[in-house]
Amino acid sequence: MNPPSNYLEVNKSSWNKRTELHVDSAFYDVQSFKEGKSSLNDIELKLLGSLEGKSVLHLQCHFGMDTLSMARMGAEVTGMDLSDKAIDKARELAEELELNARFICCDVYDLPQHLDEQFDVVFTSYGTIGWLPDIDRWAEVVAHFLKPGGQFVFAEFHPVVWMFDNDFETIFYPYFKAAAIVESESGSYGAPDAKEQIDSITWNHGLAEVITPLLQKGLRLTAFEEYDYSPYNCFRNTIEVSPGKFQIRGLEGKIPMVYALSGVLS
Repeated sequence: MNPPSNYLEVNKSSWNKRTELHVDSAFYDVQSFKEGKSSLNDIELKLLGSLEGKSVLHLQCHFGMDTLSMARMGAEVTGMDLSDKAIDKARELAEELELNARFICCDVYDLPQHLDEQFDVVFTSYGTIGWLPDIDRWAEVVAHFLKPGGQFVFAEFHPVVWMFDNDFETIFYPYFKAAAIVESESGSYGAPDAKEQIDSITWNHGLAEVITPLLQKGLRLTAFEEYDYSPYNCFRNTIEVSPGKFQIRGLEGKIPMVYALSGVLS
């Protein structure tokens, strides 16, 4: 099933609007980041390990806080994102904080036309692949940019989460990829009270749909974990069960909320 012809245009507009809301939000807390706080979570840090002296490509980096957090860990980082406003803000942050980072604005599928090198680590996390209609092409991009023996690190919200309606009251969407999900809502997860109307086109992707193409592209899975919490308070009806760990009220411990994996290119 072909994606809507305007999905890139719609989603670029979506993320340009979200960026404008997010940079000043309490959710992203850019001031604490500027003062030295890492934006990375224990889930992905455990898989990334030491980045000192490594080259890292960060796919779908939003406005670069995670990318720059890896730069602070000693990595030579490159971030890419579809949103030009996000990339502009990422470059601004890198310059202000005097961090060595490069940022590219393009569609993830088109990145091989904008970048010609390979990396020790390819990284992407949280709320990324749902914006992509073709996971096989995504896996191809991941493998394309890895050096032989390079590591892919990926953390993402669990596909079970995306089956529910926004209030987590009913199963509303299929687990498996189906037709594109076209939505329009006010505000964003990082600024839920904002009045800005934001359109989006997304897809659900089950675990097998994600893992199988990575294996077919030559990655050897080295770790896979599922978690019953989100490190971000970005859903409705949440409860903080311990510091920095959020579950859905009434579903505490009953559903997976995040998964993470790493793989090495053979």
